Amino acid sequence: MIRSSNNGVSRDRTRTSRLRYEAELSLKRLSPRLEAFWDSEGIGEELRSDFRKRLDEYWTDLFGLLRGLYGDRFDFFYHLEQILLTAAKGWADRPEVLRQSDRRRIHDPDWFHSQEIVGGALYVDLFSENLNKLTESIDYFKELGLTYLHLMPLFAVRPGDNDGGYAISDYRSVDPRLGTIEDLKELADRLRSEGILLVLDFVFNHTSEDHRWAQRAQSGDLEYQDFYYIFPDREVPDQYQRTLREIFPTVRRGSFTWHDGMQAWVWTTFNSFQWDLNYCNPAVFRAMAEEMFFIANMGVDILRLDAVAFIWKQMGTSCENLPQAHEIIQAFNRLARIGAPGLIFKSEAIVHPKDVLEYVSSRECQISYNPTLMALLWESLATRKTTLLNQSLSRYHELPPQTAWVNYLRCHDDIGWTFDDEDAARVGINAYDHRSFLNRFYTGQFEGSFARGIPFQENLETGDMRIAGTLASLAGLERGIQLDDDYEIELAIRRMLLLQSVALSIGGIPLLYLGEEWGMLNDYDFVRDPAKAGDTRWVHRPKMRWEFLEDLRESLDEEERLHERSIRRRIFRSQQKMISVRKSIHALSGQEMKLFPPKNPHLLCFTRSNSGSRLLIVANFSEQVQAIDGNHLRTAGISQIFKDVLTGDLFPAATEIELQPYQVLWLERY
Repeated sequence: MIRSSNNGVSRDRTRTSRLRYEAELSLKRLSPRLEAFWDSEGIGEELRSDFRKRLDEYWTDLFGLLRGLYGDRFDFFYHLEQILLTAAKGWADRPEVLRQSDRRRIHDPDWFHSQEIVGGALYVDLFSENLNKLTESIDYFKELGLTYLHLMPLFAVRPGDNDGGYAISDYRSVDPRLGTIEDLKELADRLRSEGILLVLDFVFNHTSEDHRWAQRAQSGDLEYQDFYYIFPDREVPDQYQRTLREIFPTVRRGSFTWHDGMQAWVWTTFNSFQWDLNYCNPAVFRAMAEEMFFIANMGVDILRLDAVAFIWKQMGTSCENLPQAHEIIQAFNRLARIGAPGLIFKSEAIVHPKDVLEYVSSRECQISYNPTLMALLWESLATRKTTLLNQSLSRYHELPPQTAWVNYLRCHDDIGWTFDDEDAARVGINAYDHRSFLNRFYTGQFEGSFARGIPFQENLETGDMRIAGTLASLAGLERGIQLDDDYEIELAIRRMLLLQSVALSIGGIPLLYLGEEWGMLNDYDFVRDPAKAGDTRWVHRPKMRWEFLEDLRESLDEEERLHERSIRRRIFRSQQKMISVRKSIHALSGQEMKLFPPKNPHLLCFTRSNSGSRLLIVANFSEQVQAIDGNHLRTAGISQIFKDVLTGDLFPAATEIELQPYQVLWLERY
């Protein structure tokens, strides 16, 4: 047995050595082409030297990934050469100001761990109509405290329904309703000068049916038909479909769409107008790498990788989270490290918690949405208990070095209940029944519910449903205002601030979906627009109302304390203060978080620490007063007296500490 083990290690070493040899040999043979490219572009020795250093560091890894994906193809080395030249061109075209940023970030790989990074996400047209007007809003972002701005897809899209911008027709043109590429560059420059990171989407699983590649395919061009999955009849699609789940069952059954013009079936995981790209073809990888570098060189700091779980297909599987999907992303990562080393990736994987973690590493996506935390914060509000949340955090919060979560409460998309069924079982919860309860609760159909969400993609056959609704409407503000009930309004505001407080403090990058800072309610008028009427997610994508900012400047007397203007002002100022306090506390940088679950099941308690700075967070998820043993805090925080940095209140550890309904304490040593 020992001999076998040693032989296995020896074989691995031999394979590694062989791979390194082949990678070095391939690069040696490609070097003349690379030098010819540098000469043709007039690139000086300093930039060539920078590129070579990173090429030496990452080439073997990149070569191994591409060899594993495409090495059995007759044209592998042709595509390898083109991919190398794509990275070189990306570096050659990169503006010098971005190269300077690259060099700083290479020497500070944890740059995105700063507690000063606080994010906001928006649709340009809904927030400010166009990019030029968005540039005028930079002072607003700074006033709120944002240092990270995610602009939802803004590239050219198909007319009519375009899945909220995710059916892209041209990755190199801005939707003309929003502006131009020059406007985007100008905005990126302004954001950079003001210390605000720019985040854009890399929609790389699919294109719109009217993208030029898809148009070439429709015209009969075999080269571009191989960019997609196109089948002459149902034989192969039916074989695939047996193991696929339906993503948008109320839009279209199955994952394939019949195309009259080609008389063929096209793979369309999402909408019928979104054609899945065929990453089994290295030409697709190369073409999308070119688009990646183009977008990066606009001045983008972070690329959100859309629908990462779906990018590789294999018969007999769910075609989700396959090993090759990770290898594709890792290859993009290695290319970015070579040609745009300051760029990082954000994973959008709304899948099982274990699968979400698989996308997060310095080799793949350095940051990731945290869908499990989002779902379980809402679950804790509904149940008034943190049992399942604590169970999940104990297993799924920790991340590898040089990575971070992006913690959000709402986004442009729906809420799906993506918790681990095994975690639920461990704490005595039937997962199927619990999801049914949560769906009923957040659509307001459960007795006593405060929420006013609406269903998204309800599948009557499976019972699956997701939830649409703004943060405020889901937290009870819509109901409280409709009932004109001051107490319900107060509880709703406290719920909202509770969730935001946890997102700001639990570790990682907090992300607001803009509108949340005002407590904006569901927008039911979306049904008036035929392009939106069939997608209930538009209910939580309301248009910015700039008169709110004017209300913020006005003085309000005591009689107006529960007026809607006063509600908005309180929500805005409270979030603004939490953001400001977060930025001042070094303990909130980084990702490290340690739970210290109390005996009280209504409380969430954890510590944050960094370089000697320490903070205790205690959150009450109930509308009832809850208590925690002060001695429990003493042992966790190593102090006899604590100060709440949000209010300045002092709490001696010698006594029991009471938390008011939905109260959160950020406690430091006093």
